[in-house]
Amino acid sequence: MTLAILLSGQGGQHPAMFDLTADRPESAPVFEAAKPLLGGRDPRDLAKAGEGLHGNRSGQILCCVSALAGWSVIAAAKPGRAIVAGYSIGDLAAWGVAGRFDPATVLRLAAARAEAMDAASGEGFALAGIRGIGLQALTGLARSHDGHLAIRNAPDSFVVGGRRDALERLCCAATERGAQRAVVLPVATPSHTPLLAVASARFRDLLAAVELHRPPPSAPRLLSGLDGAPVFDARTGLDKLARQISETIDWAACLEACGEYGADHVLELGPGHALATMAQAALPAARVHAFDAFRTVDGVLDWIGRG
Repeated sequence: MTLAILLSGQGGQHPAMFDLTADRPESAPVFEAAKPLLGGRDPRDLAKAGEGLHGNRSGQILCCVSALAGWSVIAAAKPGRAIVAGYSIGDLAAWGVAGRFDPATVLRLAAARAEAMDAASGEGFALAGIRGIGLQALTGLARSHDGHLAIRNAPDSFVVGGRRDALERLCCAATERGAQRAVVLPVATPSHTPLLAVASARFRDLLAAVELHRPPPSAPRLLSGLDGAPVFDARTGLDKLARQISETIDWAACLEACGEYGADHVLELGPGHALATMAQAALPAARVHAFDAFRTVDGVLDWIGRG
């Protein structure tokens, strides 16, 4: 079995997001490391109460906690040959899963990343999801509405960033051009667009001062969430980790890379199941599940064991 581990971005946070890992001893250090970054609050309690689930800073921290807590129990089961890629903030968590950063470092960087993005963001910006038209048509529409391509999810599925009022007009124009779905998303940060270039520069400086770990031989192979390329040189990989804040993410390339690596099982770690849904379309021969969809951790481990 070759397992592709996909780490969620923001959007799928929910009050039950830690139900599977809340009482697992393997995950306890991850929850403990998050408390100082959340005003002393336990992330499990914060999620249960539905507090800060979708705030940019708290949301990025919680997404990383979810991914690392899930990985802690899977890693203990020694899943074997694996590859890991993360979507947006999940790209940072992937460095923890791959053994390059310890959990406390990942979470501290998640907080700093969000702060840098908030400082660089102005008022009135958003993201829009558009599906059902090709890249060339979408690029032309985005340019004519002062938008920027933020994410390529599939050949006909994209996220665009820009001013909210312009994105609303862009969605109308995309629908007229035959788009199956074109909606402004409930997001106020124009992530993965040049509008956040200052945040990329600030985060790059922070990454330069962080201690890197040598990954153990059993660690999953790390893919860059920016373009799906394997991360062999840490300096190049860290540069991409900073650049993805303000440059287009090619998530479709990440899924293609998982297929080229021979992934026949795919597991999404983190809140929600959006990446699992995309993986089912991109890797139809693979067995795909979201961690969130299981009732117990033992069920997840059994599924991996039977692979």
